[in-house]
Amino acid sequence: MRLTATGLVCVRGGREVFSGLDLAVCGGEALAITGRNGAGKSSLLRLLAGLIPRAGGSLELSGGDGELTLPEQAHYLGHHDALKPALSVIENLLFWHDFLGGDGADPQQALAAVEIDHIAGLPAGYLSAGQRRRLSIARLLTVRRPVWLLDEPTSALDTAAQATLAGLMTGHLAAGGLILAATHGPLGLAAPRRLHIGPPLAISTEPA
Repeated sequence: MRLTATGLVCVRGGREVFSGLDLAVCGGEALAITGRNGAGKSSLLRLLAGLIPRAGGSLELSGGDGELTLPEQAHYLGHHDALKPALSVIENLLFWHDFLGGDGADPQQALAAVEIDHIAGLPAGYLSAGQRRRLSIARLLTVRRPVWLLDEPTSALDTAAQATLAGLMTGHLAAGGLILAATHGPLGLAAPRRLHIGPPLAISTEPA
């Protein structure tokens, strides 16, 4: 599997956020997206997820399911955790499992993997920021999709939860998945490639 973008242009609110952006990520690889606030890291992930239109350039996912679009083969984990506060932890996960379809880990097992299975019956509205983040991460496991688009995935996570996330990302890569993650800090991965948005614009193999 290979995700390739050439000459991407993003315009939001009448302002050009970035242009001429190229990237290529293969299965088993992680790309850490860095840059100052407002450089367009989140906009790039949202564009790849199909949440905002691209104003120019080309985008191709080869080696995946030819009948599905990139957004249909990707998980997007944004700044805000998409949870229904009145539903319990397990009910939120079951909702996403039924809505998105596909195979993956049993919801209860997914909660155990992120160490919140003991609060499965608690309404999501009572969760701390870190617990909400863990629940969102559990969605990545419940419905299997090859592309993970992660926006500051370690936000609100303590050290132990960050290590858990790093293990899950490592497992996803080992299974042939690919990850693009916007981040201001380390992801806990061995040596992800790096895409820096903003002057200068370049892709390197430096650790992130």
